[in-house]
Amino acid sequence: MRSSYLSILIIALIISGLGILSIYSSTYQKEGEFWQLVYKRQLLWAMVGVALFFLMSGLNYRRLWDATYVLYALAAGLLFLVFILGVVRLGAQRWLKFTWFNFQPSEAAKLIIVIFLARYFSRKSIESVSLQVSGLGAIRSLILPLVCVGVPMLLVVEQPDLGSGMILLFIFIAMSFLAGVRARYLLIFLGLLCASLPVFWHFLHDYQRDRLMVFLNPNIDPLGAGYTVIQSKIAIGSGEFFGKGWLAGTQSQLRFLPESHTDFVFATFAEQWGLVGCIGLLLLYYLLIRQGIQIACRTSDHFGRMLALGISLWLAIQVSINIAMNMGLAPVVGLPLPLMSYGGSSTLVTFIALGILVNIDKTRAVF
Repeated sequence: MRSSYLSILIIALIISGLGILSIYSSTYQKEGEFWQLVYKRQLLWAMVGVALFFLMSGLNYRRLWDATYVLYALAAGLLFLVFILGVVRLGAQRWLKFTWFNFQPSEAAKLIIVIFLARYFSRKSIESVSLQVSGLGAIRSLILPLVCVGVPMLLVVEQPDLGSGMILLFIFIAMSFLAGVRARYLLIFLGLLCASLPVFWHFLHDYQRDRLMVFLNPNIDPLGAGYTVIQSKIAIGSGEFFGKGWLAGTQSQLRFLPESHTDFVFATFAEQWGLVGCIGLLLLYYLLIRQGIQIACRTSDHFGRMLALGISLWLAIQVSINIAMNMGLAPVVGLPLPLMSYGGSSTLVTFIALGILVNIDKTRAVF
């Protein structure tokens, strides 16, 4: 446990440090008190996140089993409350304001859905927690958990936050597969999902449709919906092999790249540190996710195994989509890069999830 504890903490701190450096470099030339405080706020979030990491690493993760449905109700309630009391920023209503902190419930919902599915696909007996999917029909193994995940997913998509909604869907598919849901059920579900895409198209907002069209052809609207993607690819490409150096970028420092401290912080990082830096960053994420998978393999508790795998997959999926989005290989869906992008909600929830991983490795025995 000690090895995974230190490894996960050190890797998380290095990634967070690189994120703070990138956030500072993309905001220090901008005028206004807000921009001068952005990197300091991120540093504060990282410090609070480390404190939560220590707290969760010492709190027996099995308590999450008993708290699962309370957490699920809390997540659904907060997501619903967003529509009543939510703060509107950049045309989206995704945040709840608590004094000076804007909390984004959709970030917490990702972790809570992982916890919920880990419990749903597990069975607690006197001796152990084991798999309960085997032998279940389509309704109990697929449809019921899909409905439970679908409620927060629809609330998230309506904010609108298509990116987080997609993450919840991908988490459900991945965890269902790992839990042993029959392949034919999943294939039928995926087939129906693909067949219904033309219907979903009509429910998208205009800007979401524009982003999907720009993904197919960024030059269709180079000064509008395609502008951010084009500038992001220019930033990444201009970094070349070794990068331009810290504080020496052009696209991010000279304000050509929008959201250079949030969703497109990877492009900011790539411009300054080049291909070498990007490979190093990807290696850090790989080592972090690998630690989670190894923890899942070491535990004999099925709930703990599903929880560790779910957290690892969630991080892997979100990292992959964000970086692909920065490179123009995926539509722009507004997802932060874990531990790198500016944002308190994402940072705190990620550190909490990593603390849970460490505790799973610490508590390997079954109930």
